[in-house]
Amino acid sequence: MNLRLTGATFSLLVTATSCFTQQQQYHRRGSTTTSRWSSSPLSATTAATPPPSAAFDLNEYIKEKKPFIEDALEKSIQSQNKNTDKICESMLYSLMAGGKRIRPVLCIAACEMFGGSMEDAMPCAVSLEMIHTMSLIHDDLPSMDNDDLRRGKPTNHVLYGEDVAILAGDAMLSTSFEHVAAHTPRTIPPEKILDVVIRLGKSVGPVGLAGGQVMDLECEGRDNVTLADLTWIHTHKTAALLQVAAACGAILGGAEKEDVEKLETFALDIGLAFQVADDILDVTQSSEQLGKTAGKDEDTDKTTYPKLMGLEGSKKEAKRLVDEAKACLEGYGDKALPLLAIADFIIDREN
Repeated sequence: MNLRLTGATFSLLVTATSCFTQQQQYHRRGSTTTSRWSSSPLSATTAATPPPSAAFDLNEYIKEKKPFIEDALEKSIQSQNKNTDKICESMLYSLMAGGKRIRPVLCIAACEMFGGSMEDAMPCAVSLEMIHTMSLIHDDLPSMDNDDLRRGKPTNHVLYGEDVAILAGDAMLSTSFEHVAAHTPRTIPPEKILDVVIRLGKSVGPVGLAGGQVMDLECEGRDNVTLADLTWIHTHKTAALLQVAAACGAILGGAEKEDVEKLETFALDIGLAFQVADDILDVTQSSEQLGKTAGKDEDTDKTTYPKLMGLEGSKKEAKRLVDEAKACLEGYGDKALPLLAIADFIIDREN
């Protein structure tokens, strides 16, 4: 990730919090629950018993939410005149390139868990996906992972050039703060919106995504990287944004401090499990299955969980983290079913 940001970008973090004049309207649908459970390349070799969340169909839940998420994402970036057409086109190309939208879904689910609505959470959900997309644009740059394939499509810099890709990522980051501040419903107390903006900013800073990425770069090619080093990297590089998705959703939904802390622990565990799963998929799936270049970690001599723990050890670690995450939600009953299903999805996915 190549974060070339100006002081103006960070000033948005402060000034955007006062922008509550524009409102984006979203719609809701009711939820449905059915049964689904399947195996995947990440499943441990021992027989698995379907968890409680098997009674909840995450695919249906995502299918229900995703049209509203996609609509909100597409409307979030609009060129104001012909001079901004190119950068907005570049931003939208990556933002609308598909993907699982796990961070927006997690944010919405956490908000609804505590009595909030999809409308309450949607601006934050959009902001999270913008930050995530920025990180993907910058990750793929020649100076970083130098990848030309993302979600089965050419990466941003391949189509628009490295210079425009960097600027599109920078613009995406600053727009994410502006969007959540300007479009969160006025029914949400301003101090909560400010809390959300601060958390979003922290998640991408030196003790967040950027700091984790730098540590990851420094560990490339080293043979003395420890499991503690790897955990620090992915606590910040990968888990931080999932943590803030769950926490901000809960805050917008009206959760108490103790509830927010439980969701942060839950999301930290599934965030680490997500990375363990990614590392496993990188060595077990093809580029066609992944939608990105397979085997890239080995080619760049990155330290991964399979490298330190072996393939079977990594599968067991992913399951341990998910089990630990789900334990955080005991006592919430059916309200936690979407989050429990997301935890299972983390290690059941195939790309």
